[in-house]
Amino acid sequence: MRKVVISGPPPVQILDVTGPLEVFSNISDYYVQVVASDGSDQLLTNRGIKLGGAVPRNSVSGPIDTLVIAGGPGAESGEYDPEYVRWIADAAARSRRVASICTGAFLLAAAGLLDGRKAVTHWNFCDRLAKEFPMVNVLSNPIFLRDGSIYTSAGITAGIDLTLALVEEDHGHHAALTVARQLVMFLVRPGGQAQYSHMLSRQATTFEPLRELQVYMFENLRADLSVETLAERIGMSPRHFSRVCLREMKMNPGQFVDRLRVEAAQQMIDSSSMGLKEVADACGFGSTDSMRRTFQRVMGITAGEYIERFKRMDS
Repeated sequence: MRKVVISGPPPVQILDVTGPLEVFSNISDYYVQVVASDGSDQLLTNRGIKLGGAVPRNSVSGPIDTLVIAGGPGAESGEYDPEYVRWIADAAARSRRVASICTGAFLLAAAGLLDGRKAVTHWNFCDRLAKEFPMVNVLSNPIFLRDGSIYTSAGITAGIDLTLALVEEDHGHHAALTVARQLVMFLVRPGGQAQYSHMLSRQATTFEPLRELQVYMFENLRADLSVETLAERIGMSPRHFSRVCLREMKMNPGQFVDRLRVEAAQQMIDSSSMGLKEVADACGFGSTDSMRRTFQRVMGITAGEYIERFKRMDS
C-alpha cells in the first residue's frame, strides 16, 4: 500500500487538502495521512474549520510514497516555521515524489526542493515566488507540471488535476478517469492547459475601447487580427496600440490573439468531433501547421497532442 502524507502550514486552503484527499481515497492502493504541522491532531483551515484525525508531524516515520504540501494563508504569509521547513525537507528525502498544491510551492522552495527546478503556483503568486526564491524557474501558465520527482500545481482545483495525474501515473488512465467521473468532473485536464483564461481576461481591463475591441476579436477569430488592422479599428497607431495592450493586458496584441485562438480551439476540441483542419479554419489559424506551431508556443504541446489527449479522456 502506498503511503500518502498531506500537510500544510495553518491555516491551509481547505480544498488544497480535501481535494487530493478525496482523489487518493477513491483508490484502495493509497493509505492517506493528514499531518498537522504542529504537535496537535487537528489541521486548521482558512474557513475556520478544523480537520480532525490529523497526526502530529513527528509521528510520521519510514518511507513515504507521496508527500503533498498544501497552500493557503499559512503558506502566503512570507514567514516559514524553520522546524516545519526542516521536517518537509526530511520527509521529502524519504518520499518517492513530492507535490505542492497552489501556494504550497513556497514551502517546497523554502526547503530548497525547488532550487534549479521548474515550478508553478497560483497565477497571482507567480511573480512573488520568483522574486522571493530566484533559484526557482517559475512558469506562470501551466495548471501543474513535473520536474523530476517534484510536482507543483496552480490554484486550488488544479490540485485535483495534479492528483488525478499522479493516480494515472500509478494506475493508468482508466483508473484516473474512473475517479474523475466519480467526482463528477467533466474531464481530466492535462498539465499543459493554461491556468488563466485569456478569454476572460478581456474583462479585466478598465479601458473601455480595448474591452470592446477584445469582444470583436473573440467574435471574429477568422478575420485579419494583425496589429495594424486592430490599431486602425481602435483609432491608434500600431506602436501606441501595442503599448496600451502591454499596459492593460501584460502582453502584446499578437500574443493575445494567439491565446484567444488557442482557447477557442480547445473549446471546439473539447465539445465537438471536428477535425484539426476544421478547427484550424474556424479559429482563424489559416492552416493546421500554423495551429500546431501556435499551440506549441502557447501551451507547450501541439494541437494534435491536445486532441489526442482529449480523445483518451472519453475512451
